[in-house]
Amino acid sequence: MSQRVLLNATEINIILHRLACQLIENHNDFLDTVLIGIQPRGKFLANRLAEILTKEYKVKNLQLGHLDITFYRDDFRRSDKPLEANKTEINFVVEDKKVVFIDDVLYTGRSIRAALTAIQSFGRPAEIELLTLIDRRFSRHLPIQPDYRGRQVDAINNEKVKVHWKENEEEDTVYLINN
Repeated sequence: MSQRVLLNATEINIILHRLACQLIENHNDFLDTVLIGIQPRGKFLANRLAEILTKEYKVKNLQLGHLDITFYRDDFRRSDKPLEANKTEINFVVEDKKVVFIDDVLYTGRSIRAALTAIQSFGRPAEIELLTLIDRRFSRHLPIQPDYRGRQVDAINNEKVKVHWKENEEEDTVYLINN
């Protein structure tokens, strides 16, 4: 197994600020917009973006939630190992709001499909957008594309993209891993 660094901490920080600015351009005061991090790994990206938006860009009305999609996935019964659900934390109504789903890597699109189903339990959004740090564009099983992307990666065959966050793996780095 070999791995190489796709993005280092400085590059990730630059991308996060660009994504935050794009969100501000499209959502202005965030009065009608909510950010939803898709559990488990989209939570880190969503939290980081929320911190940048509130502390550095002084967005005051930001609502942030985290959505567990474990039992909405179409493959959750296909695994031999028991699945561990994460905690959904959405303490606001999404009815008629613009929802921005946030996930670290867009791969097959199945997680996003599950999130689209799961969010219906919290109301009917006016609009849904997708923000992802890494877009693996040649891997889609479903016709899903991000509205905001940090970096587009052409990973093929057995290559995997792994995002490490300092909150979880003690470093901000994106790796391309070849098995």
